[in-house]
Amino acid sequence: MIHATEFAPGLVVQGIEPPLSLSHYKLIAFDMDSTLINIECVDEIADAAGRKAEVAAITEAAMQGVITDYKESLRQRVALLKGVTVQHMEQVFAERLRFNPGAQELVAAARAAGLTTLLVSGGFTFFADRVKAGLGIDLARSNVLEVQDGVLTGRMVDQAWGDICDGAEKRRTLLEVASLLGISPAQAIAVGDGANDLPMMGAAGLSVAYHAKPAVRSQAKIAINEGGLNRLLEVLR
Repeated sequence: MIHATEFAPGLVVQGIEPPLSLSHYKLIAFDMDSTLINIECVDEIADAAGRKAEVAAITEAAMQGVITDYKESLRQRVALLKGVTVQHMEQVFAERLRFNPGAQELVAAARAAGLTTLLVSGGFTFFADRVKAGLGIDLARSNVLEVQDGVLTGRMVDQAWGDICDGAEKRRTLLEVASLLGISPAQAIAVGDGANDLPMMGAAGLSVAYHAKPAVRSQAKIAINEGGLNRLLEVLR
């Protein structure tokens, strides 16, 4: 393992020599749940069905990497959401979803430095599209919950690019956007917290773990363990 150094309290770097320049990079890709925002949306939706504990246990196992088939784990969780109303999802958005500290500052700094911003999530468009708009992010890819008569069916809708945005799809999306921008993946930054973020973090030139699971922290070049997302700017000047 590469030797890790505490660059500042709660900020660990390994395998790089800071300070680096933010403008050296051209793309920054973010996970959404527990990275850009404070909640795991699927867990909060499940609360309405009285199944939060059951769903949260599957989410935690998937994020820790204990469950390796992310697609199947998400299908299981979404099936448990059957019968939840869109009105409840509106409530989750209004009452529970908040941007994590420093998210707005980091996205604004990245945009000011000329980076394309990407949200790529194993969560749902219902929230991702609003987070994208709220933070001024350029592009987003996430999953679509099937709704009939204002109620979740317990299924997801296939999209033009595929069925479910899992770790492999996050990596593919980062590489696809880099290709469209005419840049090398080495000019990309990937920010995440769970096991399904590791494929895109591995493909990017700079990987950032935010209040992440131990397996993710140990593999990231930068780990923000205390404070907000804007702490990345202490390393990227």
